[in-house]
Amino acid sequence: MKQLKCTDFVIFLFFLSEFLTPPSKAQDVDISQVTQKFILDNAEYLTIIASAQYIQEATFEEVEMLTKEMLELKDKCFANATLPECTTSAGNILQDSICAKEDLSQKYNLSHCCKEIDLKRRLCFLYNKKAAIGFIPPLPTMDVEAKCQAYQQNRDIFINKYIYDFSRRDPFVFPLTLLATTAHFEEVAKACCAEEDKASCFQTRVEPVTQNLRVKSSYQKNICGALMRFGPKVLNAIYTAVISQKFPQIEFKEVASLLEDFSSKHVACCEGDLILCITGMNTIMSHICTKQSSTSSTIRECCKMTIPDREECIIYMYKDEPPKNLSGIDAKFMDNKDVCEHRDADRKSFMTEFLYEYSRRHQDLSIPELLRIAEEYEKLWGDCCGKENPSDCYSHVEEKFNETTEKSLQMVNQECARFQNLGKDDLKYHYLVKLTKMAPQLSTEELTMLSEDVASVLDMCCAQSEKFACVDNLMNSVLGELCGVNKNQTINAAINQCCTSSFAFRRHCFEELEGDKTYVPPSTSQGLFTFHADLCQAQNGVLQEKKNRFLVDLVKLNPQHTDQELRLLLTHFTNVVETCCKAEEPEACFNEEGPKLEAKSQATSET
Repeated sequence: MKQLKCTDFVIFLFFLSEFLTPPSKAQDVDISQVTQKFILDNAEYLTIIASAQYIQEATFEEVEMLTKEMLELKDKCFANATLPECTTSAGNILQDSICAKEDLSQKYNLSHCCKEIDLKRRLCFLYNKKAAIGFIPPLPTMDVEAKCQAYQQNRDIFINKYIYDFSRRDPFVFPLTLLATTAHFEEVAKACCAEEDKASCFQTRVEPVTQNLRVKSSYQKNICGALMRFGPKVLNAIYTAVISQKFPQIEFKEVASLLEDFSSKHVACCEGDLILCITGMNTIMSHICTKQSSTSSTIRECCKMTIPDREECIIYMYKDEPPKNLSGIDAKFMDNKDVCEHRDADRKSFMTEFLYEYSRRHQDLSIPELLRIAEEYEKLWGDCCGKENPSDCYSHVEEKFNETTEKSLQMVNQECARFQNLGKDDLKYHYLVKLTKMAPQLSTEELTMLSEDVASVLDMCCAQSEKFACVDNLMNSVLGELCGVNKNQTINAAINQCCTSSFAFRRHCFEELEGDKTYVPPSTSQGLFTFHADLCQAQNGVLQEKKNRFLVDLVKLNPQHTDQELRLLLTHFTNVVETCCKAEEPEACFNEEGPKLEAKSQATSET
């Protein structure tokens, strides 16, 4: 599997959603037939994905029941497509099936959605999805021998269970991403189950697969959240930048045609309508491949591949070389005395063309940075075009852009310097403290995952030649997890302000947050300093979870503690565990050392 290239913004995935009218040309008919065959071949997997994402709490057996019904209906409609139940979308049929089972809809609190119809019901199901999955039990642990035996004895059940487990834990990830991940996971299972040291093989080869899934899912949620909060304008800006950077030789008219009616083509993927999402994805990729001469000659090999490998290949391909002799900024947007007239004639097209020209000239910048530049340029309109001599005002435009980029670059340099000074493990603690102070309402699991993601981004990006784009793209996405997809997700007022004020400058907003000033810590320690001998039986992973929980609870109890004070108290906790687990009577030792550690925490609070 290809490793993730951070500089290739994975939100390009969203460019592949439902597209165009029903096929009329022979070429379109061929595309439609290929897509239909792929969907039919993967109908069972797709139904499991949709069912588990709609009802995350449902058991595997309940999802299997829904899947069986849908597959029976598929065969029925395949034989006679004129039947009334075959005239609506697969997503609507599945929701009908869920709502028809009152025990299922009531059990999982979907009755209010089932009272709605059409768009209102689809949106209700969407807003019912939960990114925070603390209500789902942890993934069951299975030793590798048992895992391989289960795979070899019943491959279908093993794969179906894998898809179910990951779909319910990631309700916003797109279907082709999950199918591609499943295929890669099965490749790992086949290879590792044939190895003598199966455990080592799985440990080495599974992590990149799951990490790629997390990164792609994070991007997808990020962009769907942008669509839900800011509407099609931001989405079109994102894809103008993405397409122009990746295919810098493409003409503006081609970009403009691809952006037509863009938001409606993403709704299917973001709402979870798997069939429309895949249909559109394959159609757009097929159309890109028919226009290689005007888009990119380097995608030839990708276009020979099948679904979903073709999409992944194009997404991860390197950026094309830009046309020669391009200046830093097109003169028509800076030195043209008629720039205000051109802007006023068609503001939307004018802004899109500016972003297209700037993005293809600056392939080293991140997508969020290109959007920041565009936002600054749009503000400049209001300042300059109302003045007596706009051209004098515009003469400072590049200085303004450089200031914006320099500020973003400084943030990246500071983060990478912190990574170099602290190392990955201590960096996780730094961000765990920072994020807990920013969002004390989140669970330990959510905060731990976010801090690990931030540390992974810096570990992955800071040594790269294009570290700015890599860090800024990925950090923007990780912080987007705080905003979520659904409009109604609110952690606290300060975070909500960052999530809703500006998509482009959201990361700058988060960088300035220190802590939730409205947060009221608990009045007592609530057993935080009460330890037991079971800590001595905790393996590395479990012990790490307990250390994370102790640190998070410590921050929530005393948010005024500095990083240094918290780090010292965490060291004391580690020392207590080591000392007491070596003692003859660990429980007695913990009973004695716990209150001492609490006294140190209180003394720190009073200084």
